Amino acid sequence: MYDLHMLSRQLAPHLLELLGQFPAVALLGPRQAGKTTLAEMIAAQRQPSIYLDLESPTDRAKLLDPEAYLVQYEDKLVILDEVQRLPDLFQPLRGLIDRGRRKGYAQGRFLLLGSASGDLLRQSGESLAGRIAYLELPPLQLTEVDPGQQNPLWLRGGFPNSFLAPDDRQSLRWRQNLIDTYLERDIPTYSTRLPAETLRRFWTMLAHHQGSLLNLAQLGKSLMADTKTVSRYLDLLVDLLLVRRLLPWHSNLGKRLVTSPKVYIRDSGLVHALLGIGDFDGLLGHPVVGASWEGFALENLLDAAPFNTASGFYRSSNGAEVDLLLEVPGQGLWAIEIKRAGNARPRRGFHSACDDIQPARRLLVHAGDERYPIGDGVEALGLRLLAEELRRLS
Repeated sequence: MYDLHMLSRQLAPHLLELLGQFPAVALLGPRQAGKTTLAEMIAAQRQPSIYLDLESPTDRAKLLDPEAYLVQYEDKLVILDEVQRLPDLFQPLRGLIDRGRRKGYAQGRFLLLGSASGDLLRQSGESLAGRIAYLELPPLQLTEVDPGQQNPLWLRGGFPNSFLAPDDRQSLRWRQNLIDTYLERDIPTYSTRLPAETLRRFWTMLAHHQGSLLNLAQLGKSLMADTKTVSRYLDLLVDLLLVRRLLPWHSNLGKRLVTSPKVYIRDSGLVHALLGIGDFDGLLGHPVVGASWEGFALENLLDAAPFNTASGFYRSSNGAEVDLLLEVPGQGLWAIEIKRAGNARPRRGFHSACDDIQPARRLLVHAGDERYPIGDGVEALGLRLLAEELRRLS
């Protein structure tokens, strides 16, 4: 099995490239996704460096006058962990970056680690536009683990401590503790008006409806809350990089298309923890198994897709449907049907949708490790094979 520091993250070369280009880089991802471990590995390659954890009162105290403290380290890489805890830091960083540029320190000054989206960070503090690059580190993805580890990764999710746990029971306990941490400590940081138990119910409802169309009215009725409140709950989970809204594909085909997004909890392990699914047999026998696999496949494909790939889903009022559409730069539009079984066939609605949108490729992704044509211009292939193909295009 792996050790935390043995895991090779595919994002590392891109992160090094951006540090060689920009004064500041923000590495974003959910709590415990592996940002600090990756930053330590990067720092070891770019000595000298200093590390400050902004959840530590001692380290925060050093930044009571951030300009006076940080100006001492103009020639070092400064790693600031959990930067969303100190949003007022962005303004002095801007001044330090601009003064450093005039002295010849133009790249690789600051590595900011954050457990919230770039949008939330930009709302919280002074803009560093033109001075910062944003990069997202998700939990472990399929192409970052051994080929035989697909099912454990799907069951436990990609948070390294969950995936590497000695057994399924300890993995489940770790994920349940992570959920408690978000509800009791992290989320109140952004909004003290969200009751933890109500948010837990909401999060669990999303797990039961993994990959379903967003229906704010129905969710609000179940929670006894208005749609504005439910929308605020959802926005916060999206900003914390825990939930994804997959938007419908827009086209000018004259069809009546679904306009609501589909909603996925991004890590499959959190889906299973919220539903109390503790082992693989329990997962295979649970009603969420198909939707869980769809979300797992979708996250892996979106993470592997090249920069500037547009994504969405297609669904019309007459039943035409594609699970995932990718507009891959230089490759055209790919229509992807997601099925777990290796002998599955696309639904009739998939063929109807492809007739509507005329994609460059028609693909059926399954849980196996083979690829083969299945007729009507559709190619079936394993999830890992398609993720690897997308990465090679990056």
